[in-house]
Amino acid sequence: MTVAPSIMLTGSARFGAVRLFPEVALTIDAGRWSCLLGPSGCGKTTILRLIAGLETGVAFDGAVVAGDGAPVAGRVAYMAQTDLLMPWLDVLGNVTLGARLRGEQPRTGDAEALIARLGLSGHTRKRPAQLSGGQRQRVALARTLMEDRPVVLLDEPFSALDARTRADMQELAAETLAGRTVLLVTHDPGEAARLGDRVFVMNETGMSEAVPPVLPAIRPAGDPETLAFQARLLAALRVRAA
Repeated sequence: MTVAPSIMLTGSARFGAVRLFPEVALTIDAGRWSCLLGPSGCGKTTILRLIAGLETGVAFDGAVVAGDGAPVAGRVAYMAQTDLLMPWLDVLGNVTLGARLRGEQPRTGDAEALIARLGLSGHTRKRPAQLSGGQRQRVALARTLMEDRPVVLLDEPFSALDARTRADMQELAAETLAGRTVLLVTHDPGEAARLGDRVFVMNETGMSEAVPPVLPAIRPAGDPETLAFQARLLAALRVRAA
């Protein structure tokens, strides 16, 4: 993996004459986790797709640049809200899909080890229709991690998991993605409070930054400062949406 750069997005977006979000300025620090927290429909996923260089269907007036001056394209791994698994491939095939599409030799051993770490070792040869929603989401996360890119964009990657598995996967993702520049979109103040080195709160009126505790991520869920920060984030969401 190359050195992870910071990423800066500035600008506004519209659907035709309808504003999706006003002028915003988002800086994702190099090698750290940033969280973008907000309600559905405020443009969070659009921001991820703009950074990833994917089609958004909006008119974007702004720019996305990397702090090292090199192009952002080719350095991003993106995990969408839906798992987007190929129904005709088994778990191993889905996890190694990126390499195969690029004409590379899949790192099967690394993929199998990652599948095992995600608690899916007994499901390697199953196809998506044979998996639960949470298992499918773990396969999609494994596929993203296998891309080994310096910038990782995660759109609600843990939303289909039960509480215990969600906590386990948060910790595994934090460990596996250490040193990468990560932007996590979430609706969950508790998740942002645990994972974010920087946390941005967004709705239709714009974006603001909430200062997390000094305690480094990933923070214990029951830590008093983490809980207090979670409460502040929830209050910010409710006030801004009023």
